[in-house]
Amino acid sequence: MRRLTWEMRLGIFLVAASAAVYAIKFLVLGDPENTYYYVFNALGFLPINVLLVTVILNQLLSIRAKRDRLEKMNMVIGTFFSEVGTNLLVRLSDRDPNLSSIREDLVVGNNWSDADFARVRTRLEAYSSGVAIDAAELAVLKEYLIKKRNFLLRLLENPMLLEHGPFTEVLRAVFHLTDELERREKLDASPAADLKHLAGDINRVYRLLALAWLDYMKYLKSNYPYLFSLAMRTNPFDETASPVVKE
Repeated sequence: MRRLTWEMRLGIFLVAASAAVYAIKFLVLGDPENTYYYVFNALGFLPINVLLVTVILNQLLSIRAKRDRLEKMNMVIGTFFSEVGTNLLVRLSDRDPNLSSIREDLVVGNNWSDADFARVRTRLEAYSSGVAIDAAELAVLKEYLIKKRNFLLRLLENPMLLEHGPFTEVLRAVFHLTDELERREKLDASPAADLKHLAGDINRVYRLLALAWLDYMKYLKSNYPYLFSLAMRTNPFDETASPVVKE
């Protein structure tokens, strides 16, 4: 016979304990009618008790667990931007000839509201970047991304990121660009069509990365003002940005 699980053993124990309490009450106090009345009252409240425990309480616990996962997930995203993302945005934005048309909108301020973030996100989603990197710059980018591959792989192993689709897309795009560059031994010999293909991969990374950065800035402003302060002072789109506090 299969051994009882701990849940089954616990259930048997609780039912037996309940039966023992009612038996003791009947033996000590007598009055079986009162005992039956109490039992039926308890059974009548049982569905409400189940509703409170399994629906309402479970929902509250789920909300708290989701909030905890969000906190941990954003810690991972913050590590990504500190280690790779911000530097990569600086490299790519410096080579975006169209950036002047949207640069001012990307200089996030301490007085920004949720509506400001939503407005800029809408603009960024419709923005058409024109990042173009020559063969020599591609070689530098290739070396940089290959050096960061192990770090990115460790991020990808984090199961929490599976719940954050947009950021997973960022990592997927960065990995794809890294693979494309790594498989080309001589980038300086790449034909124009191949450079155009690589430019498409680069602009995909640039766009997804910029959107993820804006979302992360919004999260920091709402939850961690001191981290948001540093993020503003190291804004990859702000030419005057400096981590040094001047005022």
